Amino acid sequence: MLDPRAAEEIPGDLDPALRQEVAHTTAGILVHQGRAAEDPDMVDRLVRLVETEGLDTVAGLWADSPSNTLPGALWRLYVLREWVRRDPHTVAERYRLGVARAQVHDVVAGVASPPGPQDVSRVVDAVLSGVFSADLAVALERAAAFCRVLSTGSALDADLVDDRDGDLARRITHGASGLVRTAEELEDAARLWRTGVLD
Repeated sequence: MLDPRAAEEIPGDLDPALRQEVAHTTAGILVHQGRAAEDPDMVDRLVRLVETEGLDTVAGLWADSPSNTLPGALWRLYVLREWVRRDPHTVAERYRLGVARAQVHDVVAGVASPPGPQDVSRVVDAVLSGVFSADLAVALERAAAFCRVLSTGSALDADLVDDRDGDLARRITHGASGLVRTAEELEDAARLWRTGVLD
């Protein structure tokens, strides 16, 4: 990763081409070195990257990367994990709401039934671990399925709160739409990985 002191000495904003080069290089190193090491401790450290390095640091590296790139896919996985880590109760409740209407996606995601806060946290950790220790395409598909169940549950939650708080219902609906988009992006990234063109 780019040394923070060295980054501070770079005048102005990074050139967009250099920013993308840094994003691709760091993502590639993390995934390929993590997979090559076959070390559970390293995988655990990589899963907890945002906790140790901070969301802003990871965002600075990958947030601007397109979804059809490795850094873009990793960014989406880390943001999903961070959301679950920060609000596991809401995520578990919305997941529970969505399971009945998205059963196939629930099976792919692999969340315990009925899902509790610890269960959804375990699944996103397992999904992110799979990036470094199993089939990356399967990890991306599991994350996509998780997002699809959550989007369904979020839409149902929005219906439940609409009478009490229309603004909250609109925010939840917007979030549900974002989860569908993220699911589609992760599914696309999985296809690209399988054909060897996700870089």
